[in-house]
Amino acid sequence: MRIRSFSVPILVLTLILAGCAGQSETPPSPTLQDVTLMLDWVPNTNHTGIYVAQANGYFGDAGLNVTIIEPGEVYAEHAVAAGAADFGVSFQEQVTLARADEVPIVSIAAIIQHNSSGFASRAELGVHSPHDWEGLRYGSFGSPFEPPTLSVLMNCDGGEFEALEVVNTGFSDPLALLDEAQTDLAWIFYGWQGIQAEYEGIDLQIVMMEDWFDCIPDYYTPVFIASEKTIRERPQVVRAFLESIARGYRFAIDNPDQAAEILLEAVPELNEELVRRSQSWLSPRYQADASQWGEQDLQVWQAYSTWMVENGILAESIQAGDAFTNEYLPGSQ
Repeated sequence: MRIRSFSVPILVLTLILAGCAGQSETPPSPTLQDVTLMLDWVPNTNHTGIYVAQANGYFGDAGLNVTIIEPGEVYAEHAVAAGAADFGVSFQEQVTLARADEVPIVSIAAIIQHNSSGFASRAELGVHSPHDWEGLRYGSFGSPFEPPTLSVLMNCDGGEFEALEVVNTGFSDPLALLDEAQTDLAWIFYGWQGIQAEYEGIDLQIVMMEDWFDCIPDYYTPVFIASEKTIRERPQVVRAFLESIARGYRFAIDNPDQAAEILLEAVPELNEELVRRSQSWLSPRYQADASQWGEQDLQVWQAYSTWMVENGILAESIQAGDAFTNEYLPGSQ
């Protein structure tokens, strides 16, 4: 849900990544191939399968030595597009925009099968549906798909988007802004920030995107990405990476308590109760109704691209079949 420029020079990317090397990696071995993975944000339960794969030796089993890097001045899409990172965590909306700009990044697996985001407001405001957003202040992080998304949802519910005040808050903590009444509405991931609000006693009312798929199609968020070059020149590395990552997420699906322990051991600064609650909520949603973890559907990509065109975000639809692949998931040919 964040728009990102692709103008960062490769030299800058290389220097930043070099400075971060070793942040979180498996023990080096001359028999393992070095691979870099850049996250989309600070570590959280969206990423649990990664840390399980690392802790349980799945990367090593697949012949990989994986370094995990958090974003800073450079985002995952920049690093992957420039070849400074092998893999990254992104979002379908961001990949769609990148493909429209002829940036050759590809979604190689869906981390969560269905959109788990929602629009949160303080419970005292009495918001029950998008129509009730009229007169509120929305804290925007500045992406081009926020206004169309809000407008479509409000119009679908008989509301007027013009009656919503949009305030640019950048990457400020949306929960803090809501709690301090600096904003009235924020777009959050329920599986992390929604659970966090419950834990911290912030009383929110959340309009979940999944309840409004008749107005805006479902889409994958977040996803793993690679560049077309990596896929073309190093397919065996892509397959090995996804084999180990899939094992990590299957472990998290089957063993949420143990997976939470692994994430907490890897990132001890995280709040233990938040991680446990979030993992319990999210684990069954990683795969959900898909035949296997990571699987993506062409219709989902086509529908969201079409929606972007219909709402003025894109001039024309992308070639949806080029934006993702299931080819390198375990068991695929």
